[in-house]
Amino acid sequence: MKNKDLSIEVIRSHKRKKTIQAKVVDDKLHVYLPAGLSKKRESELIEMMMAKVEKKRLKKELNGDDYLKTRFNEFNRKHFNGELELTSIKYVTNQNTRNGSCTPVKGTIRISHRLADMPKWVLDYLIMHEMAHLLYPDHSKRFWDKVNEYKYTERARGFLICKGMETAD
Repeated sequence: MKNKDLSIEVIRSHKRKKTIQAKVVDDKLHVYLPAGLSKKRESELIEMMMAKVEKKRLKKELNGDDYLKTRFNEFNRKHFNGELELTSIKYVTNQNTRNGSCTPVKGTIRISHRLADMPKWVLDYLIMHEMAHLLYPDHSKRFWDKVNEYKYTERARGFLICKGMETAD
């Protein structure tokens, strides 16, 4: 359910001085605000809370299927001899300039929600790219040799470059 489907109920309180809160209850967004805010500020805060609730919903929806984990396991067997250790691989909604990130020490991979609607071969390239960082935390020749084992790497990079989501260097 998207935010536009939610009705909004604003609950003002004189006890509330600075904090705001929002929660979804039965298809209704309850927004708790300090009393005495201007209509403009109230509208800004409601929009901010709606965006926050939408991001949370989107992240939950995207991570509800096992595509990322399934592809990780397949690529791990095929390209890494099953040797990579992973703590988690998931979509995140707070990466707006990066397509993905990897923390090798923790064994975590995060994929920007912006990639969720891309063709699967582009998403697969990004998974392979981040998996290679588990071995090579840089963009060395060895790193790119490993990434290029994925047959659509060049095509996917070109696609992302055309979309302005990757640089050519």
